[in-house]
Amino acid sequence: MSLEKFIARRYLFSKRKINFITIITAISVLGVTIGVAAMIIVLSVFNGFNAKVTEILVNFDPHIRIESSKENILTDYKSVLKKLNDKGYNDASAFTLSKGMLSSERLNKVLFIKGVDQETVAKVSGISDVLILGEFDLTNRGNYGGIVIGRPIAGELRSMIGDTITLLSPIGLERSLTQFIQPVTKEFIVRGIFDSDNKEYDSKYAYVSLENSTELFEMGKGVTGIEMRLNDINQSNRVKDNLSGFLGDDYKVMTWYDLHEDFYSILKVERIAAFIILSIIILVASFNILASLTMTVIEKKRDIGVLKAMGATDKTITSIFLTEGITVGLIGMISGSLIGLGVTLAQKYFEFYKLDSSVYKFDALPVELRYTDFIFVPLAAFILCYLASLYPSRKAAKQNPVESIRWE
Repeated sequence: MSLEKFIARRYLFSKRKINFITIITAISVLGVTIGVAAMIIVLSVFNGFNAKVTEILVNFDPHIRIESSKENILTDYKSVLKKLNDKGYNDASAFTLSKGMLSSERLNKVLFIKGVDQETVAKVSGISDVLILGEFDLTNRGNYGGIVIGRPIAGELRSMIGDTITLLSPIGLERSLTQFIQPVTKEFIVRGIFDSDNKEYDSKYAYVSLENSTELFEMGKGVTGIEMRLNDINQSNRVKDNLSGFLGDDYKVMTWYDLHEDFYSILKVERIAAFIILSIIILVASFNILASLTMTVIEKKRDIGVLKAMGATDKTITSIFLTEGITVGLIGMISGSLIGLGVTLAQKYFEFYKLDSSVYKFDALPVELRYTDFIFVPLAAFILCYLASLYPSRKAAKQNPVESIRWE
């Protein structure tokens, strides 16, 4: 063990009596510990919520969406699908998305009508996995098409499996107002009701066949776009760059993140704000380190003078007190990381902090550990503790040995 570490350890752990400086040092360790633990726990909660929300959204949203960059309709979607298949992207499906009005005997409801290919939609969406009643059947039977609606919509329309509802196209409505012709409508039979635990989808979306949607919204042989699902969602940006390269500028390629960029931006800002706010706890603790080291330097004035008289250099004196401050920070960092890890794991496996399932979509507070949190949080604490130790360490090194021991 080096001289600097030996003396720093003696100053920290070999005090014969508890004095004011010792109490401040203990408070500093406690402050760093609480700050690091709180930051790791809070960031783990943010990670958990982010993962849960992403899981819910991606159940319905594709990993990749391709649309025309110049028009609202993608007319050559079959050739695009062929290009995707040639490149090995087989999990792709065409879709349409338009606003329409569902009408029953009791209520009218405006919502998004999504036309999908029943044969391939399962490759890009988990809609069929969240059906609570009926089946995902969009085929025509006679003059009636098949439609799948969300549970809230079924409640508002008071419709159940087998009931008939009418879908009114806004294009037909415009013409009926100006040319005195009957609007374009089609009757559908409710074949399925889904509940995705996402009010945004359950209350605003209904599914019909691609054939019926293109006919109702007069899209001809075109579609709104093509949706894709990947084996690894983390490869979305890389695949996006590849697709943009070989498809060209006539097509707009978006990832699942791009589809909800505003929402994820808010989550990112909240995460950064939480990190900054909780860093203040560590900052306060680092001020305590500065105060305790400064008073230690005053208290050990005679010791510093004796060491310098014996040949200790300014670098040696600086290292002694810098080591003392860094040691306080390291103890707090390690303790805080262990506490944060323990609390997060306990919540993950034992779910001791429950949530009201009638309000939230999960029974317990979601958490998720990321190794980066255990790198950047302790690193931030270390830097603050190191900076707080610099001033008193340099002040100690500037002590004049003659003045320090003159009256001793």
